[in-house]
Amino acid sequence: MPTNTQQQEAVRPIRIALLGAGTVGSQTARLLVEQSQDLASRVGRPLQLVGIAVLHPDKVKADWIDPSLLTTDSAGLVTRADIVIELIGGIEPARTLLLKAIESGASVVTANKALLAQHGPELYRAAEERGVDIYFEAAVGGAIPIVRPLRESLVGDGITSLVGIVNGTTNYILDEMTTKGLQFDQALRDAQAKGFAEADPTADVDGLDAAAKAAIMATLAFHTDVRLDDVPVEGIRAITADDIAAAQTEHRVIKLLAVAERGEQGISARVYPALIPDSHPLASVHGSFNAVFVTARAADDLMFYGRGAGGAPTASAVVGDVVTEARHIVQHGMGPGIPMYANIPMAPLDASRAAFAVRFLIHDKPGVLAAIAQVFSEAGISINGVNQDIKPTLHDPGYSGEIQQLRVVTHLCDEVTLRRVVERISTFDSVTGQASILRVFDRQAQ
Repeated sequence: MPTNTQQQEAVRPIRIALLGAGTVGSQTARLLVEQSQDLASRVGRPLQLVGIAVLHPDKVKADWIDPSLLTTDSAGLVTRADIVIELIGGIEPARTLLLKAIESGASVVTANKALLAQHGPELYRAAEERGVDIYFEAAVGGAIPIVRPLRESLVGDGITSLVGIVNGTTNYILDEMTTKGLQFDQALRDAQAKGFAEADPTADVDGLDAAAKAAIMATLAFHTDVRLDDVPVEGIRAITADDIAAAQTEHRVIKLLAVAERGEQGISARVYPALIPDSHPLASVHGSFNAVFVTARAADDLMFYGRGAGGAPTASAVVGDVVTEARHIVQHGMGPGIPMYANIPMAPLDASRAAFAVRFLIHDKPGVLAAIAQVFSEAGISINGVNQDIKPTLHDPGYSGEIQQLRVVTHLCDEVTLRRVVERISTFDSVTGQASILRVFDRQAQ
């Protein structure tokens, strides 16, 4: 028969502290409250929300949140919980609070991609040394279960590449440009009006959000410390309706991709807009949905798809982590750590070869195309195709003739050389505006 101590332990609640009651935090609290009985049955012990730390308690109006749980004392709250959920975002005070929680013996659950992309290894080591867990399924892909497969399910395999659409805002904008023929600014305003984009969309449209997720996925996949600063980033601001239309004529779509690969010269982690065949599974990812395409040596190709953002979907992933960790507490065990034993170097930029589509705006006069082609030839870059069309709505001060859009598609080349060529051509008097560079996504060439 169970002893009195064991009986008391079986009914003692697992204490949960929540940092943040914004969109995701509020929905996380709702799931913990409304599903409390089911969650207790799944865990084996009750889950008790012991406090919710917020900056302005008077602004929290959710009916399911007990006002008595609200506090501004974040530092005190994290020391009296078994599990601390961090949903405030940013680097500080989140980093300090999570380290304090770990030091106090609490396991942590976070959705903070920016923090993990810059200080993840520090937190992973701190948790391992203290004998507690850290879970962060919601940091990549919202409700999509991608972190756990990388961390656990595929740990017996060797991952060679990950290619993902991991930012719902940019995917929505590009999808609207594709289906409705909108320019970037129009699609962005529409996304903001519908709540798919923030008032300040910089982190999304400039690719920084996707880069943080790429760093996290690369760290897990290749057992190497990959930081945000290791991930070169290109956003989607320069994408035009003309780029979209040209892609459609080639049976391609433009998507912002987060790519992590292991090659002969090391790890390459990148974020860039790319032309992908409309037959590829990622081409069918529409609206604000996300998807990650994983290739492993034994498992081959796997695709993870679903809601990549939103309060309720992301809260689902957060609470899933909470239940997992609560089960470990009940069983007096721990989850798997995050070993970073490989120390694989980051590959140089010129290690990866791809085909590129480059768009120039040029003066419509003889010799311009020949001069541009000569620069490509001198650099050893072979041209696969050229397309020109007049843009009557465009003008260049000091030039009275018409402006043409020149689109050059290359064969495989390295990006460093390609960008030097584009930079040189952009200095020509007959070239105006800013050139656009898009990778042509080809799995065989990556």
